[in-house]
Amino acid sequence: MEFIQYSEPNVVKPIIIAAMQDMGNVGSIVINFINDALKTKKFRIAKTLFPTYVIDKGGYIELPDESWEYRYTDDLIVFGGGKGQPQSNSELNALCQDVIDVSKKYSAKFIYTLGGFHTNRIFEKNPKTYITTTSQELTKQVGGLGIDTTPQKSIITGFNGLILGFAKKNNIQGIGMYGELNEPEIPQYRAAISIIKIIEKLTYRKLGDTTQLEIMAQEIEQKFKN
Repeated sequence: MEFIQYSEPNVVKPIIIAAMQDMGNVGSIVINFINDALKTKKFRIAKTLFPTYVIDKGGYIELPDESWEYRYTDDLIVFGGGKGQPQSNSELNALCQDVIDVSKKYSAKFIYTLGGFHTNRIFEKNPKTYITTTSQELTKQVGGLGIDTTPQKSIITGFNGLILGFAKKNNIQGIGMYGELNEPEIPQYRAAISIIKIIEKLTYRKLGDTTQLEIMAQEIEQKFKN
């Protein structure tokens, strides 16, 4: 991985929200929404040195621009979004460690991550968001807010799970929020909306109007209904 710093963010003990593209594009939908709604500013990027695919333009290929941005606003650092995530363990580990290093540099005390939660439960248009945390004590605190914890033991792969392990290893508190979805291959805007509401509840921070996400959810549902 290559890391390029463009500027120093004006933040004081920020919270970190970090997630990458995953099932149903949930991670990217939420991160991109926050960046757009809060008009965050880019200050650092992470770039993979080895492409995981090429783009065939019809007779010739182009290399993808696989990079992910660190952005900030009002004592909040947002990382990720965009498309994809590193495919090799070494690059994924390097990326998680960089998020931790950035967290320590700016004295962040908390990391939030998020993604999709594949379930067979029929939830109509109201998916739940489940949380898991870096400690039993923190889980008890969050449970007091009436937020559901993940219902069973499981393995969380990819950046949106592994970053919690890096946070725990470095004594940084972390919460993972995972929105229910039935169809991992389809963009899951309702799962994203559910997660946004939980983030607002946990951070006491308004992230923005989700009306456009609701419209996009309806368009997806109508498309597949037809």
